[in-house]
Amino acid sequence: MRGTVLNRAVVGTALGALTAALATGCSFEASLGGVESVLADEIADQAAAALEEEVGQALDDLTCDESLPAEVGASIRCELTAGGQVYGVTVTTTSVDGADVNFDVQVDEEPMG
Repeated sequence: MRGTVLNRAVVGTALGALTAALATGCSFEASLGGVESVLADEIADQAAAALEEEVGQALDDLTCDESLPAEVGASIRCELTAGGQVYGVTVTTTSVDGADVNFDVQVDEEPMG
């Protein structure tokens, strides 16, 4: 597995102490050896770890219910829980080079319903 790289600054206003730190766009790379998608748990783990590193504290939870297709432009929705609020998260494949799948993570600015 390759390291993660954050390339933008963070989310909406309702995350309390996390607000100023969560990124609206983060880039990640997963090296997964010839698979057609990145498993949901792997996406959630990498995204959560990078966001936690960025904000300097643990998120409550980040879950994805489906795998991310290893096709440029493919996307899935996930859910991030932080500060007692639940936010939608869009994960989009940005490039695929053999077994390396790069993806961006976009956290919604407003909490879910």
